[in-house]
Amino acid sequence: MNIRRIGAAVAALPLLLAMSACGDDSASGGSGDEPYVAIVSKGFQHQFWQAVKQGAEQQAEKEGVRITFEGPATETDVEDQVNMLSNALAKSPDAIGFAALDSKAAEPLLQQAQSQDIPVIAFDSGVDSDIPVTTAATDNKAAAAEAAKHMAELIGNQGKVAMVVHDQTSKSGTDRRDGFVEWMEQNAPDVELLPVQYGDGDQTKSADITKSIIQSNPDVAGIYGSNEGSAIGVVKGVEESGKQGITVVGFDSGQAQIDAINNGVMAGAITQNPVGMGEELVKAAVKAIDGEDLPDTIDTGFYWYDKSNIDDAEIQAVLYQ
Repeated sequence: MNIRRIGAAVAALPLLLAMSACGDDSASGGSGDEPYVAIVSKGFQHQFWQAVKQGAEQQAEKEGVRITFEGPATETDVEDQVNMLSNALAKSPDAIGFAALDSKAAEPLLQQAQSQDIPVIAFDSGVDSDIPVTTAATDNKAAAAEAAKHMAELIGNQGKVAMVVHDQTSKSGTDRRDGFVEWMEQNAPDVELLPVQYGDGDQTKSADITKSIIQSNPDVAGIYGSNEGSAIGVVKGVEESGKQGITVVGFDSGQAQIDAINNGVMAGAITQNPVGMGEELVKAAVKAIDGEDLPDTIDTGFYWYDKSNIDDAEIQAVLYQ
């Protein structure tokens, strides 16, 4: 992370505010009758984020509020995300929705939001700050523990297991890593966890990491991918390695993962409820704008799905292909 450039983005905020005050339509925000919620996500490249956006738009229409939804090109672009948050603040929205790529990097801007009395609603990932009025997210530690439990059962509670995690800076990344590791350490003493590898949620990088893991550990029994990009990368890596018999467990439910479960390459995965997450985000923003009290967290739920239940109505409702 380039702290100096992030600092420059923070320093540019007064200029952006001045542009807004000068009547730049592109920077206008919460001054009209219709409440305005600016949403900055962790990315835009995964179907997961498109599903969150869909839920936010659906709820915004119901609530009669205007939203914008943006995110950086990749989930490693912390600097771009900080710039987006800075630009969003300059539009003086009535509330901000924010899913942090780096739970600490945006702290100065969150303080700026607080000083402007703009409520911040965290979503997907928590923020290492007490400024957000609530966080709408999956209980990622519990969800990762559920993935670990299924992995252990599928490999007979013994053998080497590798982990390809999307990052070590976001709360979702650390919780999905720690939840998986802690469950294994407490419940599966004969499972050997290999050192955690980080693939930035990038499919190609995660596939290369997976092939390297298999080459170095030909006896690896299972591999866990902690988000959509990581899980698809693990599937690709296993397929490209030509290795048979590796149990793959993942996170999220884009079309490529659904296909991998149906064709047997992936044993199963945790699916979140991204449409519901987007809906809860906007509901919380409206309540915050109205001055209502909110709980510290809003659990948006998760499900384990595999070939046995993928067609169940409860699961079909939260898949986002």
